[in-house]
Amino acid sequence: MRPTRRSWAVGGLALIVTVLAIVFARPLLLVATAMIGAWILARQYLFITTVARTLDSLSVTQSVPPMAVRTDETIPVTLAVERSPTTALSLTLDAGVPTAGRVHGPLSLSLGPTESTAERTETVEWPIAGRYEFDEVALTASDGLFETTVDVGPTPAVTVEPRGPRNVHLGEGGDRVAVAQGTYQVGRINVGFDPAGLREYVPGDAATNIDWNATARLATPHVREYESETDRPTVLVVDHRSALAAGPPDETKLDYLREVALGITTITQQLNDPLALVTIGEDDITNQISASTARYRTIRRRLLDLELARSETDRPVGETEAAVRSIATAPRTALDQLVIDGDTDFTRSLAPFYRNRQPTHERIGTEPLLAGIRLGTSRQRVNTWTVICTDDSDPTTVRDAVGHARANGNDVLVVLAPTVLFEPGGLSDVERAYDRYVSFEEFRQELDDMVRVRALEVAPGDRLATVLAAGSDRRLGGVSR
Repeated sequence: MRPTRRSWAVGGLALIVTVLAIVFARPLLLVATAMIGAWILARQYLFITTVARTLDSLSVTQSVPPMAVRTDETIPVTLAVERSPTTALSLTLDAGVPTAGRVHGPLSLSLGPTESTAERTETVEWPIAGRYEFDEVALTASDGLFETTVDVGPTPAVTVEPRGPRNVHLGEGGDRVAVAQGTYQVGRINVGFDPAGLREYVPGDAATNIDWNATARLATPHVREYESETDRPTVLVVDHRSALAAGPPDETKLDYLREVALGITTITQQLNDPLALVTIGEDDITNQISASTARYRTIRRRLLDLELARSETDRPVGETEAAVRSIATAPRTALDQLVIDGDTDFTRSLAPFYRNRQPTHERIGTEPLLAGIRLGTSRQRVNTWTVICTDDSDPTTVRDAVGHARANGNDVLVVLAPTVLFEPGGLSDVERAYDRYVSFEEFRQELDDMVRVRALEVAPGDRLATVLAAGSDRRLGGVSR
């Protein structure tokens, strides 16, 4: 509680009366001083009780719409107050907007002694991604002589996500697959022995899970599901190297892969399964979070903060790091040198082969994606479901990564971003784009045919539709001819 300027003026008057009583030896003036003091104490007590009564009857809300917010977007924030009955207090309310939000106008309210309700809405812009919680509303109550400020009301939260793709296609061969049905079941069906039920087949289900007896009996394809006996760890491996930069701003390969990774994180949390995260940079592993059921928020934050990696080849390399790199690359260097220095037709003919080949067990030490797969799965004591989010720019490495991930009976989901659907001007020659997409689809199908492996594509739905339409026109043209 604080005195106002009016209260200080009354106190000053009492002090002046006291001085006059002493100077002029008029004791009766001290009675006036005592009466002023008693009046101030009575008003102080009345103020305290009125504030308590007002707080008991007061309803203050800060409300934000239940909608997804992306960076640089604005949302309306409403501040409302209601009290019943009215009191002699004047109220001023200032909303607790986080410092990261930019308010276009002051979000505050004033309520006079005879007013019972007030409401104000202002737009708030969110330029930075993150999760922000509102502070309580600062309520200042005053009766003219005294005032006090207390914090009241709820503290809603807003999650601001980076701007990203809107039209996300996840599927295979142009057919869309739902994340919940088409991806997560890869890691959970048939890992237990207790039947969970029978349901109709949906696009994205593995053919190995079809119950042929039920299919014959019901005349439509059906899938038999089994409950997992234990919580099964999920290892999420996300590639964010420079090759993932292709695409318009906020709609790069990385942005689309991030959307899938966030979806997997949400579903894993709903099932309360352990989740691990490994992110792959240009030259090394940039994040490693071991499997846990208590780190979903941390993993989601790391995914939202993930940016395209920068190659470290341009920065100075310390002696220790240089030594490690030389040891890791020594076997291939020696082998290449042996072939290149050879002076026979035999060695010259083999030189191109050895320049482009390296044994997989040697590549693990120098290839971050392979190292990330090994790191993410090596610490799991039970079979894991490994989700690899990358692109098709290095098919050999992807094949090797899938091979390591599915070792020891593990299930693997590979989510690939087709380069042809992200390159600037990639659809200028739609016929050639279709041919390139067919090549990508052959590669995806090759991975999908591996045992315990599911391979899906993620891409802009409109661009994929354009390419597929070109292929359809070509086939129809061939038929007409």
